[in-house]
Amino acid sequence: MNFKDRDTAYRLLTYYTESRSLIKHALAVEASMRTYAEHYGQDPDEWGVVGLLHDFDYEKYPTPAEHTIVGASILREAGYPEHLIYAISAHADYNHLSREALLDKALYACDELSGFVMAVALVRPGKSVLDVDVASVRKKLKDKAFAKGVNREDVYRGAEELGITLDDHIAFVIAALQNAADALELRGTPA
Repeated sequence: MNFKDRDTAYRLLTYYTESRSLIKHALAVEASMRTYAEHYGQDPDEWGVVGLLHDFDYEKYPTPAEHTIVGASILREAGYPEHLIYAISAHADYNHLSREALLDKALYACDELSGFVMAVALVRPGKSVLDVDVASVRKKLKDKAFAKGVNREDVYRGAEELGITLDDHIAFVIAALQNAADALELRGTPA
């Protein structure tokens, strides 16, 4: 099995995930991970697959006792390498796994922020990620009533673990999602 094969990973994602919003989230994290891989001189196919599959088991197994645990078992049976499974498991803080590898840190950093940037895009007048900038994301991060499900501490910690400023991380994720605007259905009507 070619674990870097995006089509295989996408089929696995959609086998376990029916929710269009969760699939879009996976696509957003995939886009962010591919872009970070290129930035860090890593393999964009490998990192993209990790982003695509990081929550593939969440819809069917959403509890901390199951999410990533059941998924890790499924991925092992499918022949995915341990370092990818570890990165996916380490993105959930409740697993208490240290994030040592750059892959682990990038996935953790991209997860919450990718979803948050998508949420910011959807409240823009044109509903377009092309209209999102760092200042608008920063402003919404301060608004605790906005996208309440996004853990702000994870966003801040993610940038810190990657060793970059929050503004640089936000700008990087915005650019990645802008490049994937069509796949994310966030091209909207630019203002």
